[in-house]
Amino acid sequence: MKLKLINILTIFLVIASFVLAIGLYAHFPDKVASHWDAAGQVNGFMSKAWGLFLMPVVGLVMVLLLYFLPKLDPLKQNYEKFQKEFDYFIFGIMLFLFYIYLLTIFWNLGSVFNMSKAIVPAIGMLFIIIAPLLRKAKRNYFVGIRTPWTLANDEVWNKTHKLAAILFYVLGLITLLGFFYDKYVFYVFLVGILLVVIILFVYSYLLYRGIKK
Repeated sequence: MKLKLINILTIFLVIASFVLAIGLYAHFPDKVASHWDAAGQVNGFMSKAWGLFLMPVVGLVMVLLLYFLPKLDPLKQNYEKFQKEFDYFIFGIMLFLFYIYLLTIFWNLGSVFNMSKAIVPAIGMLFIIIAPLLRKAKRNYFVGIRTPWTLANDEVWNKTHKLAAILFYVLGLITLLGFFYDKYVFYVFLVGILLVVIILFVYSYLLYRGIKK
């Protein structure tokens, strides 16, 4: 596989996370904060080793899976039609994880800030990054809105994903605006996700039924 700039940047983020974990190991407390509730209060701790290395390992595993699972897809030839958007999606996922990782590092080194409020923009941007992938994605078994009806028909797949792209843009923008109402943004986000899932599920079914008629 010929590496493009976006692939190199993705690999750089993976390596950088491991470099940070190794470099900061001696400076971290034995027990580190690892989980926060919706109000931004710490409610979970890990050992130093897990706290520093878990996120880099998760990032590495996700990148490897996203790069190599498509090769096992029976419809793998379709990935060529949206490879650019797929590469940017992988980079976006890794950038999101790296940002969250930096927040946990700063917190455990003594910085004081509202964790929930700091995470909100990243979640919003992640949905906005996903939207172009949904708009361009062609039928496959690993990436996209995979209902029984989208997987069975190209027209249902394409129309469902065009709607999904719009909904993800809107949800991303609503989440970004949640920076100004951070106390409620996670509840709004969860309700939004649930509505998007229901809408796309029902929409794909109705499309498929209409085509069959």
